[in-house]
Parts: sequence; structure tokens; C-alpha cells
Amino acid sequence: MTGEATSLDRVIDGRRLEIAHWRVPGRAVEPPIVMLHEGLGSVALWKDFPQKVAQRCGHDVIAYSRYGHGRSEPLAAPREVDYMHREAQRVLPALLDELGLSRPILLGHSDGGSIALIFAGTHPGAVTALILEAPHVFVEDLTVASIAGARVAFDTTDLGAKLGRYHDNPARTFRGWNDIWLDPRFRSWNIESYLETIDAPILLVQGREDEYGTLAQLEAIASRTDARIAIVERSGHSPHRDQVEATLDAMTSFIASIDAREI
Repeated sequence: MTGEATSLDRVIDGRRLEIAHWRVPGRAVEPPIVMLHEGLGSVALWKDFPQKVAQRCGHDVIAYSRYGHGRSEPLAAPREVDYMHREAQRVLPALLDELGLSRPILLGHSDGGSIALIFAGTHPGAVTALILEAPHVFVEDLTVASIAGARVAFDTTDLGAKLGRYHDNPARTFRGWNDIWLDPRFRSWNIESYLETIDAPILLVQGREDEYGTLAQLEAIASRTDARIAIVERSGHSPHRDQVEATLDAMTSFIASIDAREI
């Protein structure tokens, strides 16, 4: 059985990052799976999902907390509109190089899915496959409204205290994500152009009741790439938490097909 994660913390792009590695006993199937968290995510907020992925798929799993998240270096300044581009084009390539990871499977949730798309579109051939859970490629009114609602919840409920279980500085983490998504400049954010150069197979996973995005996001991606879509019933924005087994089934089936293709 896959045990507890080991730490691989490093300084990447000038920032100390929390990195965790779930190893498969014996000889793991290549390539490793690298997990990219959501806008308010971290290594800890994945909970035991990385371990379950490693156990079910037989691939080593690596997850990291982006700058300003989890136990990584705290955010020192507001984020800019291009923060996901910086992550995909500077931080992630440097992290993969530092850890000696070649052509990984990227598993990204929400912002993490968007970062995975930018990376794959910028570096054709650099990934074996993409698993994207509730990714965004453009900004929708529904997304902005839900993020505005999250701000009200942070200001009026115990959401900050709950986030404090997973982040060293929950207020900075929250504002870093929330403020830029609600900035009027962000309404024109769009990464659809990166889809044209992606040559890797893609699994798109989204909850039927996702409160942060519509199926138009998946349709835009699938119309330009080699993608299959898995809609998870009775799930919101985080199928890996709302419907664990259904989400694992979709992901493991896809990974098995990739493994068979790579033989």
C-alpha cells in the first residue's frame, strides 16, 4: 500500500514551495502524476486523494502548494492577471526540471487545470496526458458571481478559520485569489489560444452542479483537442471531494488507457 507522503520541498523561481511525494512501493508505472490544486487549494486540502490516485493507478504522485498557499512561502503582494501564466511558464517548468520529471501526467483542479492547459499549450510534447477537473479557459458571469459570494462568506462566516487548517496565512491566500478574479481587468482573461497546440490526450471532469463554471468550458476545450468528457452527477465544483469513487473511476480508466497507449 502507498504510505504517507515524503517531503520534497524546494526553492523554485525564488520562492520556497511545499512539495509532497506519494510513492508506489516497488516499481511505479511511468510517468509520475503531478497534481495542481485549485484557487484556494494546497497539498493538505487534497487530503487523501493523492494517495488514493497512487494506489489505484500505480503511478507515483507529486503535489505542491503554489506560492502563497499551504505551507509554501506566504504571498507578499497582490496577484496580477497573468498569475496562472507565470505559474505555467516559469514555476512549473522549473519545478519539473528540479525534480527530474519528464512528460508527466498533469492532474489539475480549477485554476490548476487552467495552469496545466497553459503549460501544455506552451510546451507541446512536454506532457503525456492531462486530467482537468473543472478547468476554466474564459471568464463566465457564473464564476464571478460565485467568487463574489465567496468574499461575502469569508467576511461574515468562519470560512477564514476553516482555511487556516490548510494555509499558513489564510487571509492572504484568500485575498490573493479572490481579489484578482474580481478585478475588472480579469474579465478579458482567456486561454483558448493555447488549446490549438496541445497534442496530449485529455480527460475533462466536471460536476453536474458546478457553481463556478458551466459545461461551456469543457465544450470549448473538447472542440479543439483530443478530449473525453466525464460529467459527475450530484457534484459541485470539486468532484474529487463530492463523489470520490466516481471521480477515481473516471480518472483511473483514463490513465489505464494512457498506460496501454504508452506500451
